[in-house]
Amino acid sequence: MTQHFVSTLFAIRSYFTWLPASVVSVLMLVMVGVLAFYCGNLVTTQLLKIPGSRKAALIRRIVSSLRRPTRLMVALLAMLSALPAATGFTATQEEDLQLFFLFLLILTFGFSAIMVFRIMTEVYLNRLAAREETDDIMIRSHQTQIRVLRRLTEILVGIVTVASALMLFPSVKQYGLSLFASAGAASLIVGLSARGLLTNLIAGVQIALTQPIRMEDLIIINGDWCWVEEINATYVVLRVWDWRRHIVPISYFLENQFENWTHNSAAIIGVVFLWVDYQAPMDKIREMLNEIVRGCPLWDGRVFDVQVADCDAHVMSIRIIASARTALQSWDLRCDIREKIIARIRDECPEALPRSRFSMMPPGAGGQEPWERMAPPIGRPQPGSYMGPSMGPGMGPGSASMSSD
Repeated sequence: MTQHFVSTLFAIRSYFTWLPASVVSVLMLVMVGVLAFYCGNLVTTQLLKIPGSRKAALIRRIVSSLRRPTRLMVALLAMLSALPAATGFTATQEEDLQLFFLFLLILTFGFSAIMVFRIMTEVYLNRLAAREETDDIMIRSHQTQIRVLRRLTEILVGIVTVASALMLFPSVKQYGLSLFASAGAASLIVGLSARGLLTNLIAGVQIALTQPIRMEDLIIINGDWCWVEEINATYVVLRVWDWRRHIVPISYFLENQFENWTHNSAAIIGVVFLWVDYQAPMDKIREMLNEIVRGCPLWDGRVFDVQVADCDAHVMSIRIIASARTALQSWDLRCDIREKIIARIRDECPEALPRSRFSMMPPGAGGQEPWERMAPPIGRPQPGSYMGPSMGPGMGPGSASMSSD
């Protein structure tokens, strides 16, 4: 078939003998490339018209994403096949053109392979997420593994593609061989300079396999609540609740301690502390909290309890625990519990609100010394009541005098 194609080109070339040979060769290559480009466009357009089905939809998506690379590869292959008929070039020029076409072809093929791999992984993740019975933890585990390994694969395929394309040229090949001829110093320099990159790449593989973090995990780092937004080959993007972003090296999660609130399950128990007076009716408060929590759609119906957790000289502390499906729902549930229970305590049992107390004692009570007694109530002093230090003429409240016996 190739021989027939070349013979056809020679027959077409015979009609342009009145032009310089080099010009005819260039025009012929351009014509072959343009025709092949439009033929590739026609083929891809027809493939996009495949009737709808699950496999056909995948084919259409791949073809749609690879339309330009496919047309370019078809044009490059056609021009490579037409090179023997381009007799207007010297042997050196023909060899250089062949290397250049092969260089572009290898790069285009590597880019196409990366695109196909990315599309197939996205389709798999979308189908997995569409299953209603699929556990959220399993979805996020697959997302983490596939996204990290996909980025590592893209880097590896990119390096291999560029290296294969550059090795076509003897000058570059010789330069690479001479650069690494002395393996001692060169290896040491490259190893030291790439230590951070290699550490993070290896850490990325460990993250994908062991999964201390997953996509959309809720973690606490530097005192901030963060969601794992992206896991790249060398770094992780964390989304804070106020839309800030933390960019953290991926090796950080293997070398440092951090909290992961959704590692085994997205469900979490939230805690609310309430400080009330000692006269608070605990049975009534428990009933109110039971009504509030059970009537809240954010509660998952698993864990709920009310206990007096602590007390001091003024108030007692009530601990309320309630579970929710996710950490974000747990936050909203706790806020809802606080708002509603405070309103009901204020309206239905105000005696439960915390308050400060002080005691006023009559003079000489309890055998206390004058300076240890409580101040009298504000108002007209009673006969015999203790008035503090002696007050001379013209001395009112807020004034003081010193006297000596």
